[in-house]
Amino acid sequence: MILTPFEWTIAKRYMLPGRGEAFIALVAGISLAAVALGVAALVIVMSVMNGFRAELFDKIVGLNGHAIIQAYGGRLDNWQGILREVRATPGVIQASPLIEQPLLASLNGRVEAILVRGNTAEDIARIKPNVKIGSLGELQPGRNNVAIGSQLAQNLGAQVGDTITIINPQGRSTPFGTVPREIGYRVATIFEIGVYDYDERFVVMPMQEAQTLLLTGDAIGMIEIKTTDPDNVTELLAPLSRKLAGQAVVTDWKTINASLFEALAVERVAMFVVLSLIVLVAVFNILSSLIMLVRAKTRDIAILRTMGATRASLMKIFVTAGFLIGAVGTALGLALGFAFLFFRQPIVRLIELLTGQNLWDPKIRFLTELPSRSDPFEIFMISAMALVLSFLFTLYPARKAASTDPVQVLRYE
Repeated sequence: MILTPFEWTIAKRYMLPGRGEAFIALVAGISLAAVALGVAALVIVMSVMNGFRAELFDKIVGLNGHAIIQAYGGRLDNWQGILREVRATPGVIQASPLIEQPLLASLNGRVEAILVRGNTAEDIARIKPNVKIGSLGELQPGRNNVAIGSQLAQNLGAQVGDTITIINPQGRSTPFGTVPREIGYRVATIFEIGVYDYDERFVVMPMQEAQTLLLTGDAIGMIEIKTTDPDNVTELLAPLSRKLAGQAVVTDWKTINASLFEALAVERVAMFVVLSLIVLVAVFNILSSLIMLVRAKTRDIAILRTMGATRASLMKIFVTAGFLIGAVGTALGLALGFAFLFFRQPIVRLIELLTGQNLWDPKIRFLTELPSRSDPFEIFMISAMALVLSFLFTLYPARKAASTDPVQVLRYE
């Protein structure tokens, strides 16, 4: 829709009403602000939801892999052969043996439930970006050194260099019953994954140390797998599942975290639908402001018609006036949304300071900070929705203006 200089001049005049039309200008300003707030709310909420899902996926899957293989009974005795078979499976880029067992840890009278993870040296090295204090190089077999999560260190009151006692209830059998196995380990490293549950529970040690602690011999607990395509991990590992039927079970990240990610998907759709209503209300305001403008400009429209203005010209003038309100509101909303996302942590802390409430409790939210990840396609769809609705809601008042009969309007002038 190309405007002539005449049409653009009239459209600009109607977008900036005069002194006697202050109320129309106020309604138009409210419409612009409503569109901006609606678009900003959608951008903020969808980016936070995407960031929450992406951060959870990166941290959970990054630490636990895309799938795991567990033997029936929890022990893989012939794991070397299975590991070779897994690594030969098309689509598998990494497969590592792993031991994982819930136990207890104590220090100076404090006792906490923990999750002991026995990893290979290569897997331990992947924690390096998350290390806060200490060195992973000290986690060597036979040295009784471990790495613990930051929240666990806080709960136990542990620092690098302290010795924590790990208690294995399944100790050695004696004539007097089973004696729990207690071994002291020096804290060599404190790390922070960013997922509260992991930072509160995880104790990482070399796999040989874990085998000694748990008295498993050469057996392991599971094999951790990473693939080329996490979203299609079920299809990629289907042949492997069939080969291992009866020996072990292959469980992918979708099954392990099904309830969490399904809840996030449902909440994401629900939030998008609810917040879209804000944009819908805003474009209704554009409709009402244009109807008022048409009513106020009836005499002017009649005069324009008598001067030779066509119905198409009047349509374009009023569609442009209304559409530009939506376009400017959309642009302001995008700017406001991205500004909020950029300063989201200071804003959250400010609101917490003003209200006295903990808005982002990592015990509940899993993550230690408010995440954000904007999807360009979603931003485009939000902008397109606001612009399309703004355009559609200008058509009715524009048609009313174009259908004005100058004879009827000017008869009594």
